[in-house]
Amino acid sequence: MDAFTSFFDSQSASASRNSWGSDSLKNFRQISPIVQTHLKQVYLSLCCALIASAVGAYLHILWNIGGLLTSIGCMGSIFWLLSTPPYEEQKRVSLLMAAAVFEGASIGPLIELAVNFDPSILVSAFVGSAIAFGCFSAAAMLAKRREYLYLGGLLSSGLSILFWLHFASSIFGGSAAIFKFELYFGLLVFVGYMVVDTQDIIEKAHHGDLDYVKHALTLFTDFVAVFVRILIIMLKNASEKEDKKKKRRN
Repeated sequence: MDAFTSFFDSQSASASRNSWGSDSLKNFRQISPIVQTHLKQVYLSLCCALIASAVGAYLHILWNIGGLLTSIGCMGSIFWLLSTPPYEEQKRVSLLMAAAVFEGASIGPLIELAVNFDPSILVSAFVGSAIAFGCFSAAAMLAKRREYLYLGGLLSSGLSILFWLHFASSIFGGSAAIFKFELYFGLLVFVGYMVVDTQDIIEKAHHGDLDYVKHALTLFTDFVAVFVRILIIMLKNASEKEDKKKKRRN
C-alpha cells in the first residue's frame, strides 16, 4: 500500500510542479501527430465498445441472457481477436464489439440490480468511472514518457494478490472484511492500470505498434473493472444507509 500511496503522492507533486501549464503542454507536444491520430482511433473504438456494452446490458434486462455463457463468449471473442492478424481490421473491430456486448450482458445482473434499487446510482457510477478514466488518462499523457511504466510490475503483483484472495475465498469461504479489501484494493489496482496502460499504448505507438483495436480492448477492460467496483461500492453504501433508516423506523 505504501507503494501505491507514493504513486499518487508523486502524481500530485508532479501536478503541482507543472500546474498544467507550459511544462505539461510541452510533454503533450512530445506526442507525435501519428500517435495523436492513433489515440483518437483508440478512444473512438473505446466509446463504441462502451455503447456496445450498454446494449449487451440492456439485452440482459430484456431477456435475462447474462451469465456463464456470455462470460465464455466474451473470453472467446477476446482470444479470437488477439489471434486474428492486424490486417483483418474489420473482423477485429467486429470481435471487439462482440466482446463488449458479451461483457455488458455478463455484468447485466449487477446493472439490473442497480436499476431496480436506484437508477441514479448507475448513472453516478458511470460518470464517476468516466471522470476517473479521463483524469488519469490525461495525467498519463501529460506526464513524461515512460514515467509510470515501472508501476506495471507492482500492479501485476497486486492483481495476483486479488486472484489468490478470490480463489481462497471461493474454497475456504470469505468474510466481509476480505470482500471489502478485494473491492477497494482492486479499484486502486485498476485505476493504476489506467495510467500504466495509457502510457504503454503511447510508448508502443511511438515504436510503430498502431494496433488501435487491441489498445482499445485494453482500456475497455480497465474501464469496466473500475466501473463494476465503483458500482458495487455505491450499491453497498446505499444498501447500508437504507438498512439504517429501516432500523430507525422500527
